[in-house]
Amino acid sequence: MPTRAVSDTLDRMMPSRLQCLIVDDSDAFCVAARRLLESAGMSVVGTATSLTSAIDAVLSTHPDLVLVDIDLGADSGFDVVEAIDAQDLTPPPAVILVSTHDEEDFADLVNNSSALGFLSKFELSANAIEALLGT
Repeated sequence: MPTRAVSDTLDRMMPSRLQCLIVDDSDAFCVAARRLLESAGMSVVGTATSLTSAIDAVLSTHPDLVLVDIDLGADSGFDVVEAIDAQDLTPPPAVILVSTHDEEDFADLVNNSSALGFLSKFELSANAIEALLGT
């Protein structure tokens, strides 16, 4: 369930106008996701490959939405989610975890994180994001 601040932010956004940051250590996924989301009218404001670069990108681009891969090589996507949350941004970005693994593999961790939810990389689309955001 989104926090009130995230919920208020989402209420003000038009789904096709979302500014998105992609956090993933796979260049191929970043390119494919950018193409997919931009073709649906979303704006991808950048990509990041690690916890440190993700925080730097969030602070410099102020995205509405951050897609975070759960497995970032040396870093954990869950750590990225919590580090974004700790920035106490106003308004805070909505954060969605993504992975090639099944949602059930991480269900408890996703539910216990401050992320809005989870999407399989194989099901990633603007419509799936909008459905998860409730817009």
